Amino acid sequence: MADGIVVTRTFAAPRERVFAAWTAPEQFAVWFGTAAIDVPLESVEMDVRVGGTWKADMHLPEGHVIHWIGEYTVIDPPERLVMTITDNPDNPTREPVSVVFDEIDGATVMTMSQEGAGFSEAQLEQTIIGYNAFFDDMEKLL
Repeated sequence: MADGIVVTRTFAAPRERVFAAWTAPEQFAVWFGTAAIDVPLESVEMDVRVGGTWKADMHLPEGHVIHWIGEYTVIDPPERLVMTITDNPDNPTREPVSVVFDEIDGATVMTMSQEGAGFSEAQLEQTIIGYNAFFDDMEKLL
């Protein structure tokens, strides 16, 4: 088993803008899932405060819908965001996702990490590929 998921990306935008991409529904709906997967804005709800919850629905091209939910555990704008995530709303177990935003020379170095507990090596690899596709669309948004 690998050590989990870590994805680091540099965006040509101030960290306030990158942080907002994670916390503003109208921006989150654009990049979460990529352009190939519809995340209707009306499905995105974000109560961005410690203990607040979030949710979003991904409508896959073949018609399947994935219901994502989680809770915010750390909100330190624009430096750090920690939230939980699951695509199984009936299961109380949630994966923590930590995002750190470092501003360097007017750009933002974003480091996202997720434990990936119980993920196989193949699942970890696919999840990293998925996150990178998300962040490609985030880069276009920013």
